[in-house]
Amino acid sequence: MNNTIFTDPRLLDEIKRFARVKSIKRDAVLMSPGDEVFFVPIVQQGVLRIVRQNNEGKEIFLYHLYPGQTCAMAINCCQSHKKSSIKAIAEEDTEILQIPVNLVEDWFKYPEWKIFVNSTYSNRFAELIEVIDLIAFNNMDKQVLHYLQERARAAGSRALNITHQQIADELHTHREAISRLLRTMEQKNMVQLGRNTIELLVG
Repeated sequence: MNNTIFTDPRLLDEIKRFARVKSIKRDAVLMSPGDEVFFVPIVQQGVLRIVRQNNEGKEIFLYHLYPGQTCAMAINCCQSHKKSSIKAIAEEDTEILQIPVNLVEDWFKYPEWKIFVNSTYSNRFAELIEVIDLIAFNNMDKQVLHYLQERARAAGSRALNITHQQIADELHTHREAISRLLRTMEQKNMVQLGRNTIELLVG
């Protein structure tokens, strides 16, 4: 367990007793829209990519979860007894702690847990505002650049194995539009395009 998150021995003991460790292979889906939420995931190793998906299967990228982080939407679903509204995908081989839903509110008696949950809401809210701003106030080229920068950060590499269709799906747009934008970005020496690969040259 990542001991840098919590220090309270009582909380650590409960986590040791009740949490379960789960390993997820790269590109595997941990949670899908409509799933019953039985646990809150805390990333131990690796990265989870969180996307919003509607009933028609259209997706939009929201944010990444790194070691020591959890998903505010999963916590919200636990507290409101709702099914999952997001898809969580392993960006790489990832290990998580599964916190049972019935303990999420009970552990508020531990100040560290309460601070952890509140800071999670605050941080994820700020990231969602950034996504909304990108969609509402910026051109698609800035959205694409932001998306590539976030994926590169999560992968720990500027070279991404990703298709134009995958980008289009997660930015809720057409592949042809993404392809045109990427070619323009290549002409501006912002990216280097290959076969199902994109190398980020800026940022």
